[in-house]
Amino acid sequence: MTNILLNLIKIFPPEIAHSITLRLLKLKINTITQTDHPILKQHFLGLDFSNPIGLAAGFDKNAEVINQILNLGFGFTEIGTVTPRPQEGNVKPRIFRLSEDEAIINHLGFNNKGSEKVLKKLKKINLSNLNYGIVGINIGKNKNSEDAISDYCYCLEKLGPFGHYVTINISSPNTPGLRDLQLRGKIENLVKKLQNIQEKLNSIKSKPIFLKISPDLNDEQLRDIALMSLANNVSGLIISNSTVERPTNLNSSHRTEIGGLSGKPLFLHSTLALKKMYTLTNANIPLIGVGGISNGKECYEKIKSGANLVQLYTALTFQGPKIISKIKKELVYLIKTDGFNNVKEVVGKEV
Repeated sequence: MTNILLNLIKIFPPEIAHSITLRLLKLKINTITQTDHPILKQHFLGLDFSNPIGLAAGFDKNAEVINQILNLGFGFTEIGTVTPRPQEGNVKPRIFRLSEDEAIINHLGFNNKGSEKVLKKLKKINLSNLNYGIVGINIGKNKNSEDAISDYCYCLEKLGPFGHYVTINISSPNTPGLRDLQLRGKIENLVKKLQNIQEKLNSIKSKPIFLKISPDLNDEQLRDIALMSLANNVSGLIISNSTVERPTNLNSSHRTEIGGLSGKPLFLHSTLALKKMYTLTNANIPLIGVGGISNGKECYEKIKSGANLVQLYTALTFQGPKIISKIKKELVYLIKTDGFNNVKEVVGKEV
């Protein structure tokens, strides 16, 4: 039945298909008790993850299906990106399937219902009562904001208490000027402002704050972020967002569309950036690996390249929810085959 629904959904344009998927998930009100293999469990940044596989931000932008996503078997999910005020995003069409390449190009532009509506949804989710899984909140700035840092500070203060961790999205290619916040000086200023707020509020004082960075940064920029992160005790980094680069071997007629490319073509590019950051930080900054994961072997590769946790999204749209249990089974097999007792022992083994 799942495969039939998946094939039906693919008939529709991407945004309509996404809307249908959310509606179907909302109908799944049953609670599933997950039983992940103990080898996949880890205590990380003060949080207990049943498995290291998460759903990246972008799918559940408005915190509508948190429990349903976790019930699919993800170890964690990240809602958003949420901005202070609601915004429509960029002009449609703005999502393109590159089916031949198992990739997607999106030019969404942080379309979401805004912090007020998302807050109401989050308040209904009692984190301590979740049967399974960790919830992250991905925040961004409004497109027309005159003070980007204030937008992030506002969202951290307003939404931070209702998630297990917060992600600062400064790497989407679809909001003009956003990626400039990754540059030397600007990123440190942002981090210090966020940490000042965190110190003042007991409700978020101990919560991890991740920075989500671009795969398109050069070696000098990666080094700057690594040094800044070490100097300021940054909780962790997510590597990476989508790319504006276009590999020459893309086959789809949509390959020249404007926006961020995600999916299979991003795997090597993002994994290389992950390895570099693991080395630059001397394994002292926790990392989440994202980009192009579509099977257990690629998930294992990300972990061996320095990631404690991984996230996927694009592969889910092509393979459906069965991909989650498939990756977990493959991951257990690979960890056991290499003689490790726990997934945490694998982190960085190939760097």
